[in-house]
Amino acid sequence: MWLRITVFLFLLTITVTFAQNPVDTPPPTVPAQSSQLSTTPISETSIKGNAKILGYVIDSTLTRVVEFANVALYETTSGKLVDGAVADAKGKFSLTHIAPGSYRLLISFLGYNAKSVDNIVLTKGQVKDIGVVRLSSNTRTLGEVTVAGKKALVEDKVDRLIYNAENDVAAKGGDALDILRKVPMLSVDPTGNVSLQGSTSVRVLINNKPSSILAHNLADALRQIPADLIKTVEVITSPSAKYDAEGSGGIINIITKKNTLQGLHLDVDGGTGNRNSTLGLNGSFRKGKLGLNLNGNGRLIYNPSASDLDQTTFLATGATPVQTHQRIDAFDKGTFAQYALGLDYDLAKNQSLTAGVRLGVRNLSQDQHQLTNTFSSERIAAPFKRDVNTQNLSNSIDVNIDYLYTYEGSSKELSFSTQYSRSNLTNNFEASNLDTLGLISTRQQNLNDATNQEFILQADYQTPVSKMLQLEFGAKNTLRRVTSDYNYLLAGPTTDFNVDPSRPSGLLNYDQNISAAYLSTTFTLPGGVVLKPGLRYEYTSIQAQTGGTQTGGTSVGGPTPISIPDYGRLLPSINVGKKVGESSSLKFGYTRRIRRPFIDDLNPNFNTANPLNIRVGNPYLKPETVDRIEIGYSTQLKKTYLNFSLYTRLNTDDIQSISQRSDTLVGAVVTRVTNLGKEYNYGTNLFATINLTSKWSINANLDIMYRFIQGLALDVNGLSAMISNQGFRWGGRMDTQVQFDKGWVVQANIGYRGKDIALQGYRIGFAQYSLGARKSFTNKRGSVGIVAENFLTQGMRFTSILTSAQFEQDYRQYIYNSSVRATFSYKFGSLNGAKVKKNKSLSEEN
Repeated sequence: MWLRITVFLFLLTITVTFAQNPVDTPPPTVPAQSSQLSTTPISETSIKGNAKILGYVIDSTLTRVVEFANVALYETTSGKLVDGAVADAKGKFSLTHIAPGSYRLLISFLGYNAKSVDNIVLTKGQVKDIGVVRLSSNTRTLGEVTVAGKKALVEDKVDRLIYNAENDVAAKGGDALDILRKVPMLSVDPTGNVSLQGSTSVRVLINNKPSSILAHNLADALRQIPADLIKTVEVITSPSAKYDAEGSGGIINIITKKNTLQGLHLDVDGGTGNRNSTLGLNGSFRKGKLGLNLNGNGRLIYNPSASDLDQTTFLATGATPVQTHQRIDAFDKGTFAQYALGLDYDLAKNQSLTAGVRLGVRNLSQDQHQLTNTFSSERIAAPFKRDVNTQNLSNSIDVNIDYLYTYEGSSKELSFSTQYSRSNLTNNFEASNLDTLGLISTRQQNLNDATNQEFILQADYQTPVSKMLQLEFGAKNTLRRVTSDYNYLLAGPTTDFNVDPSRPSGLLNYDQNISAAYLSTTFTLPGGVVLKPGLRYEYTSIQAQTGGTQTGGTSVGGPTPISIPDYGRLLPSINVGKKVGESSSLKFGYTRRIRRPFIDDLNPNFNTANPLNIRVGNPYLKPETVDRIEIGYSTQLKKTYLNFSLYTRLNTDDIQSISQRSDTLVGAVVTRVTNLGKEYNYGTNLFATINLTSKWSINANLDIMYRFIQGLALDVNGLSAMISNQGFRWGGRMDTQVQFDKGWVVQANIGYRGKDIALQGYRIGFAQYSLGARKSFTNKRGSVGIVAENFLTQGMRFTSILTSAQFEQDYRQYIYNSSVRATFSYKFGSLNGAKVKKNKSLSEEN
């Protein structure tokens, strides 16, 4: 049914769109930011005619558009201001309902020299396209400080915060995680897990698109993206109705650099060090209407690690507890690569086609030596030795095709997008159990092959209803399939592997169909108020089945259906922003989000790579629903930019991991993913950037959060009991960057993340720091540098404490991340000319 509704909405979109006159409605305008435009009365002349003026504003360096530039129209003879507008996020502007006559156009923006376009003569009904207007940067003096005109490090918009990452020195030769560690409201722990205002349920997009490369292991996928390829990072804590509802904590949108210049070029970036090495390529070719972009990155890691586990399990009331101590020494080896090819072609003046292919490869293996001692008051068992090799492999592909139709003389747009994604996942381990003499006694294998594939079809339409109202609506259908085929094999020291009858084996087929429709509006009100309400509806249907026990790779007993009810969700959102004076703004946001379970959450494979710490997924998981409210304030005080926010987040059917005593393996703990109950978060974030001089800046971030979490756990006798935990978590960091003469730049960073609360315990805090320097060549084509991280110690200890009625666990992980790497970059080829591109992509938000 919902597929039919989606098709109907697609056809309705097309019918409504092509039935309209492409030039009959003026585009919305934002109240002018220039004091000149806001205080000078506008002449009635501008509303007496039907002529129009169109154009684009770009930076004179030809690398980017100038967003929200001020546009003022003056009569040539009288010099009177007759109309004004603000360019949109693509640099496009339009002035409508202008009477015939002779005019002068003045275009300006903070940090740029104003530019005048003279002798614009309009006749009745004429549409005058003045083309591209290039603004050159200027230099402004604030007291004794000279600040070069350039984009601010952080930009605050009504529904998102934008971090401009293009000039990050220390990240040269690094990856996306090195950038995310410095973005306001984000936190990255030493293992690469990303959280947004305390929530790890974050939807990460690349160039406004979801990716199968990110679906399985986000931390490893982000390590495949070179830092130098990232242009901006958008943090969207209150997404509009246009975005998918997935990601209860919000959305992180990583925008990569794309070149629209004519010519051919290739950038090479890389680094090598004692823990990892990288090599990245970024090239583009453009001639006429055709543009090609190619980027790729390869990464090698070679890193030792270790852990200690002290665990006590309580078997039943009055029974003797079992105590275990485990030491693991390990070495990680990994090869990661990601390649992307993009194409864009101008079919006509107002039509464009874009397409892309993104490939990902992940090959991570770990060799472990486990030594386990088990004892109680009654007996002490002999030490148990076990050598384990884990293989975590995947290959992924994303293919997308997007079509955009823009209406001449208007900001109306129609777009169609489609994307296919597939990931093949292999998560295997082979273990050798050793006797007291160190000889192999038995061998064990767990083979787990899984796939995750999606097909997405989407249509979006936006149109101005009046100068104060912009309307957007669209529909989307997502078909998703997750499979997992797993089994256990057992062998002697030299014999072949056969099915292990004591371990569960089976398969999972999980089909999910998500149909969605949305309506979003943007009101531009007097007094600098922007109101953006929206409503989205998503209906999810699921068909799932499991297979029986495996015998020689064949399912016994046939598939068994899993009864999971279909569900629909109505998801409102509203964002309100208000300009306060010339340099401050207030905003309010409310949104309802959904977190659907990830592929690892669903996988029922019983993973015993570590027989004391076992993990298993849950195909019966329900979606988690989140209501979130945020209030924010930002201001520019001469040399200082401040951003302050308060938020609250309520999670119901909270998806969390919960641990309990194993019923079959003595001394072991099993961690399962389940819908626990509810979670409340109350937090605040403060970010500041200070330009001490034109060449020295400091950035600081502080966040504090109170968390309450409640859910069901098992008591010592295996009965369900309600438990809860609560507490504060805080963290902060500071970065500084200094530019010296002759192309030298130095950057330093230090950060600390405090204790984190979980339902059954907590995780202690950790600190990170780095120091980097870079020297640019005199020809500006390349640079060399060096970056050191956590270099004063060998590594860091990462401790988790879990406590319940059934067990107590003290887990200490040692991450040897003290590293030094040398970096380099060089640019080949030449570029000239410019072409302003109009791109619309899957899930894009204007």
